[in-house]
Amino acid sequence: MSNETPHGASPGHRPEPHLPGDRLVRLGVIVFGVGAVATLITVAPLFLGLHPLPSVAYFVCMLMGVGFALAAAGLLRSIRAQRRAAARGSSAPGSA
Repeated sequence: MSNETPHGASPGHRPEPHLPGDRLVRLGVIVFGVGAVATLITVAPLFLGLHPLPSVAYFVCMLMGVGFALAAAGLLRSIRAQRRAAARGSSAPGSA
């Protein structure tokens, strides 16, 4: 028998609820990462004196901006959900 507490089962530990924008933020981070790696791969031949990659590679680099926009939209969605929840909680009868 082990005296270790299983992960996530500590007394008084409640998992945080997922907010509506969490998945959008995660997706944005992944898309941003893909765009960042594409940018490094696309710019490397220019510094190494090799032939530049085709134009398609430069368009993949634009995923950085798309990922940033997705993450920002998810963040704003989470903020809006938190504000709504706080407004509902403070307007409840009997709250001080």
